Amino acid sequence: MATPDLSRLRIDRDAVAARPRRRPGRWLLAALVILIVAGAAWHFSRAQQLVETATVSQAYPSQAYTLLNATGYVVAQRKAAVASKATGRLEWLGVREGSQVRAGEVLARLESNDVAAQMRQAEANVRVTQANLEQGEAELRDATRALERSRDLLAKNFVSQAAHDTVISRHDKAKAALAGFKAAIAVAQAGLRNTQVAVEQTMIRAPFDGVVLTKNANVGDVITPFSSALGSQAAVVTMADMTTLEVEADVSEANLAKVKVGQHCEIQLDALPGQRFRGMVQRMVPTVDRAKATVMVKVRFVDADPRVLPEMSAKVAFLEKEVPEGERNSRTVVQPAALSEDGALYVLRDGVVKRVSVKSGLKIGDLVEVSGDIKAGDKVVLRPGTGLRDGARVAVKGK
Repeated sequence: MATPDLSRLRIDRDAVAARPRRRPGRWLLAALVILIVAGAAWHFSRAQQLVETATVSQAYPSQAYTLLNATGYVVAQRKAAVASKATGRLEWLGVREGSQVRAGEVLARLESNDVAAQMRQAEANVRVTQANLEQGEAELRDATRALERSRDLLAKNFVSQAAHDTVISRHDKAKAALAGFKAAIAVAQAGLRNTQVAVEQTMIRAPFDGVVLTKNANVGDVITPFSSALGSQAAVVTMADMTTLEVEADVSEANLAKVKVGQHCEIQLDALPGQRFRGMVQRMVPTVDRAKATVMVKVRFVDADPRVLPEMSAKVAFLEKEVPEGERNSRTVVQPAALSEDGALYVLRDGVVKRVSVKSGLKIGDLVEVSGDIKAGDKVVLRPGTGLRDGARVAVKGK
């Protein structure tokens, strides 16, 4: 076995020197930063206070006077489905939904060629009878003069009694004929009025001042009085008098003693939630709905408003007394527990509370009115303790 040559084995010291040295300081610094951040997060999370919150809202002082609440709908006391007594094809329609109309205004017109021709014929008949009357009057004048001459001649014995009797008979016939002509004129005029009514019935007019709610027919539709024919229409338009709007509310018969005619009310419409309207009990329907055990109460609007429309859903508050003028607007209210001992509110925004000084006012139900730099929808801390400070970070319980 050959002996290895150990002289050829060498240590490459340059390669060992080129290898980079480890620097344990970097890892220690990173670990220290992570530890500091975790400690700070733990500290801030422990520093947050758990609080309960409430929402600032709007309320009306009239809630303090409310005896009873009911629901209903806005209706028009005077409403009509406008139609025609005549049957015919609609040839002109001059209104549409929302049109303001006056009483007697022509809304639509049916084809009237046939009845117009009958009216012209009736007018001609009247003229004929008038001409006959004039002819009869002329005949009577001539017969009267002949009678006077015959009397003079008979007194002088120039004519016989028989000839004189013939003149008298002619005079009587002329008088009778004249009476017949006058009667014929009356008949012809009655026929003319009949045709005029028929023509007028083809003109569909507004029965009162109001607003067109719906359009039920179009030009070309056949209009019949009772819509008995297939594809025909009865009402051309539906209109209502907007000055007669009222709310029909159902009141339970158990609470009927709290309602009386002339009682002041407050009306709230779902379409206008930020508005309250004054109302008054107009009348009570003297019967009970057996199925619902309710009585219909009609509440009229004291102040007209063009935004109020029929069929709107409404809530009616029956009041103990009329709301004073200065208490008809909404107020900003909070729960009394949200007020601190020094009369401030702590408003929560993005997890941080801000102290807001407010002034307390009227108590409305279980809430209290506040005024200041606060608005409806703000979140405020309930039962703020003495340790709560402006700018403190808090967490809401249950979140």
